[in-house]
Amino acid sequence: MATPIRRNVLITLRKNKNWVQKDVVEKLKNDYGIVISESYYGMIEQGVRTPSLKVALSISELFDVRTTEIFLDIKTTKCCI
Repeated sequence: MATPIRRNVLITLRKNKNWVQKDVVEKLKNDYGIVISESYYGMIEQGVRTPSLKVALSISELFDVRTTEIFLDIKTTKCCI
């Protein structure tokens, strides 16, 4: 089984605002109508769970960053011609 990849950008964004996970969950509920548990949000940060598109978009909007900066892990490969 693959090890989950921590979403360090998401954790850093939250900590830069001096928010705990509960703050994020409450802001998602109050500002976007997104209802998730603190436990689920923690799993998103740890990379154990992948949020729905709606939740991912709301989280990225909450932190004012592009969704891809948080949730897309782009790996490049070299190509030989």
